[in-house]
Amino acid sequence: MNEIKIFAPATVANISCGFDVLGCCLDGIGDEMIIRKSSKKGVRITKIIGEKLPLETENNVAGVAALALLNKLNKEIDFGFEIEIYKNIKPGSGVGSSAASAAGTVFAINKLLDEPFSILELVEFSREGERLACGSPIADNVAPALFGGFTLVKSTNPLEVIQLPTLPDLYVVIIHPQIEIKTSDSRAVLPTTISLEIATRQWANLGSLVHALHVENYELFSASLVDFIVEPHRSKLIPDFDKVKEASVQAGALGCGISGSGPSMFAFCKGNQVADNVSNAISEVYQRTQIPYHVYTSKINTQGVKII
Repeated sequence: MNEIKIFAPATVANISCGFDVLGCCLDGIGDEMIIRKSSKKGVRITKIIGEKLPLETENNVAGVAALALLNKLNKEIDFGFEIEIYKNIKPGSGVGSSAASAAGTVFAINKLLDEPFSILELVEFSREGERLACGSPIADNVAPALFGGFTLVKSTNPLEVIQLPTLPDLYVVIIHPQIEIKTSDSRAVLPTTISLEIATRQWANLGSLVHALHVENYELFSASLVDFIVEPHRSKLIPDFDKVKEASVQAGALGCGISGSGPSMFAFCKGNQVADNVSNAISEVYQRTQIPYHVYTSKINTQGVKII
């Protein structure tokens, strides 16, 4: 195989009580990429459609992730790789734009090399793309993009990722206000210390959410989607966040929160009909603003990056 075309999915990270550790993979929302072998050694990004992003390998998350993979190869290869990116996830949207590019690239190159690396190792390479994008080698977007479904980043040093089950009838509604919130700005508003009482309540929610996924308990899953630490601060950066959250819950959502560092918001729903109701409800909220927006509905993607 000399060429591969893949779907690199969007992801939701920082799921309420799971700041920097818990994420899930979306279906139908993502980038498409073509990676091919080249007679010229090294990595070159030859085309980017949809967004103005750097073509220079060292300045693009896909290029940086690819170089990290090649630097770990135990054998010499007499060819290189060309990358085409068809960008459908807007950078700064909060649904893992940089993670999709990084994860998709290493997945495809690994396939073209007859899979010398494990999925966990691909997550490690992808983290280097995230380091370039936001200054920190976070894994809560790239892990679900590669593993699929829900993932929990147990540790980053050494890297440990736990793949979690999902709820069979779970849908995610995403509303993306067409504004940009930089990850650095959204981190700057967070407190540097929290009380033991708040921390304990957050740990309890994270533990019960993981348990709810294992036992397929939608009610417990819903009750666990509460963030006492991050959301109270970051929500101030997102116009009409409280109205969107209230409207989604009233329309039947299991819970609503900030996707990644924002500005996108997510609402988990049981069943497609509830998801349609929630989508309409939160659209009505943003129709009353002057801010352009997009609304998407997705099932949980349990596969991750896919070959097209």
